[in-house]
Amino acid sequence: MTFKQKFQNIVKKNNSLVCVGLDPESEKLPGGISQFEFNKQVIDATHDLVCAYKPNSAFYEAAGIEGLQSLRDTIAYLKKEHPEVPIVLDAKRGDIGNTAKMYATAAFDVYGADAVTVYPHLGRDSLEPFFSYQDKLVIVLFKTSNPDSGTFQNLKVDGVNYYLKVAQEIKSWGIGNLGVFVGATYPEEMKSLRDLFPDEIFLSAGIGAQGAEIEQIVKAGIDKNGEGIMFNASRSIIFDKDPRTAAQKLRDEINKYR
Repeated sequence: MTFKQKFQNIVKKNNSLVCVGLDPESEKLPGGISQFEFNKQVIDATHDLVCAYKPNSAFYEAAGIEGLQSLRDTIAYLKKEHPEVPIVLDAKRGDIGNTAKMYATAAFDVYGADAVTVYPHLGRDSLEPFFSYQDKLVIVLFKTSNPDSGTFQNLKVDGVNYYLKVAQEIKSWGIGNLGVFVGATYPEEMKSLRDLFPDEIFLSAGIGAQGAEIEQIVKAGIDKNGEGIMFNASRSIIFDKDPRTAAQKLRDEINKYR
């Protein structure tokens, strides 16, 4: 089953475009529990309300070997208990071809993720090792949610913003398992990329703790079927006193504008 098929199935089953970011900052974990145990609690509370989970590798790498084991355990738990829910490994890779091949092997073969995030700025040969896993989704970061993203991403190239110029080039490659990342804090850029990629699966972040305006970004990001996008929220759900209620509230709010 391809990522797209898996994603479409779970969106319909859970009536959700919410992706929960599993970003367990060690110093915030209650009672000294492991990152895996914390994640397991969040998953058990929210699995029927989401369209995907997105562990960010940085939070596990920062915890050393134990953190990396928690990442593997988290993905293994999801694949065993909730195999219908896609797993996006937010690793933001970008390197020369041979190194990229190792990153792709780690993401898809070692950890077993269904999708991974990558930077496109080293060119096509740095992305091909990821695209070669045709049943996986390769989510290219075009426009990120941070306030300073425009410093380089909005530079003009032949009169076109750099992020859009890159997207136009990648569009011309005709890649079948391409995903698109756009920060939820930039609805106009979201619309420009949705217009360019009407049928691709998008990932967006910034709705929760970063305070993006939900109605505007949902209407800009959904496809013609009112689907086609994962809206990630991390801190605002996993560190809420009741993650289930927080996830359900976000799901229902997004669904009002689909």
